[in-house]
Amino acid sequence: MEFGPYLLLACLEGAVLAAVLALMASGLSLVFGVMRVVNVAHGEFYMLGAVAAWAVTSMLGAGAVANFVAALVIAPLAVGLLAAAADMTILKRLEYDPERTIVATIGLLYVIQQLTLMTYGADARPVVAPFNSRIALPWVEWGENGLSLYYPWGLSTTSYKLFVIVAAVVLITGLRLFMAHSRAGLIMRATQLDGEMATAFGVPVERVYAIVFGAGAALAALAGVLIVPIQQAHYLMGGDALLLSFIVVIIGGLGSLTGTVVAAILIGMSDGIISVFFSPTLAKIIATLVVALVLVFRPQGLFGAKDR
Repeated sequence: MEFGPYLLLACLEGAVLAAVLALMASGLSLVFGVMRVVNVAHGEFYMLGAVAAWAVTSMLGAGAVANFVAALVIAPLAVGLLAAAADMTILKRLEYDPERTIVATIGLLYVIQQLTLMTYGADARPVVAPFNSRIALPWVEWGENGLSLYYPWGLSTTSYKLFVIVAAVVLITGLRLFMAHSRAGLIMRATQLDGEMATAFGVPVERVYAIVFGAGAALAALAGVLIVPIQQAHYLMGGDALLLSFIVVIIGGLGSLTGTVVAAILIGMSDGIISVFFSPTLAKIIATLVVALVLVFRPQGLFGAKDR
């Protein structure tokens, strides 16, 4: 295969990673933006989504499509309720103090990870994609007779990977519309701007925090459900996802959904391309260097607001 089609294939792989990363990092950004809490256990909620998807699809025993649709509904809901319960029983008692909540979420990370190891096991397990037909991709080339369209051998993707990209776009767009135009989104934004003033106006801030923490975890779990037909579910899979999510949120700007999406596209596409042509380790090194540069020259991130 020539370089051009090979680059297109790498970009498609990067787009899948960017889509899942944008969805997961949006949950992390939402939690920090509203609650000012750095959730170190966010990667474990992503892992729980993947593991729950495997459990749901294994227990139902229906068709692949029905199993996957059930996992898309049940896994995020279950993980979101678990996260909301963790907020009310742990973070609320710590009064959302930044330092103590970091320590608490680190502890929550290890508890979830070890409980998953004890119940689910150490094996990586797959989930069957609801549809996975191979789609040949066309390539345009300029020749002696002008532009010609042909299908290079090996230049193809699957229908499920295209579905992941489209699903992430729809979900993130829905999240932005919800935050901008719904009454619940208005309450969340009011709580983000001034929690004490929101309380004075009768907003149940602690309830809002529990809902936001649960919603952020549900977004991470949803990303885990979408990725598990591509990458097998494993109890340690949350580590790399958490690292990339923090990189995305730092580059985009803490609490900025727009910055999170832009940064996820940049990191996901570059990671996909560099991983295909060089190595995944080099991709992680470059992403870490970019974070260092952003912290030095623009600490608030590309789209973050400066502290006043």
